[in-house]
Amino acid sequence: MNARATFIRMQDSTQQDWQLIGAEFMQFSKGLPARIIQHLRLLEGDYGGFPIDRYTHSLQTATRALRDGRDEEYAVCALLHDIGDTLGSFNHPDIAAAILKPFVSDENLWMVQHHGIFQGYYFFHHLGLDRNMREQFRQHPHFERTAEFCELYDNPAFDPKAETLPITEFEPMLRKLFASPRNSIYKAALKD
Repeated sequence: MNARATFIRMQDSTQQDWQLIGAEFMQFSKGLPARIIQHLRLLEGDYGGFPIDRYTHSLQTATRALRDGRDEEYAVCALLHDIGDTLGSFNHPDIAAAILKPFVSDENLWMVQHHGIFQGYYFFHHLGLDRNMREQFRQHPHFERTAEFCELYDNPAFDPKAETLPITEFEPMLRKLFASPRNSIYKAALKD
């Protein structure tokens, strides 16, 4: 068993405690890509009435982006855009964005966080919702990027016959992207 801090209130913690915790954290953070893949696999077999399961949809969306020449960060965002479906049934884009936030550019983060409203253009009218809900963001600098993501990659990724690369194709990209955060309050503390 690894050494542990002894405080019962954080206010009583010491620098030595945080050195122990920091060392554990560094080891734990190395497993993030594997945990993300494991969580993504929870979507396997979850059809929710769709023509393909949510896992295949995620892989297919990422495959489309990769085959279209998008960079690795974009492909990982495409892969993880619906990872929140299991825990955020009513706000899945927020879950995906929270996972990606420390690691991706502002434009990719915004795209993932807002893709649900933009994807609604293709089906909201069938639910009695406003399919043009995305128009509230028309003047946003990432509007076109997000509309394009949905049109080219998310919207058509429900085809049982479409090319769908296996998760192993995306694992190196995931490992690289999640190796070190760009945007985190802890970033300075991680530079030891």
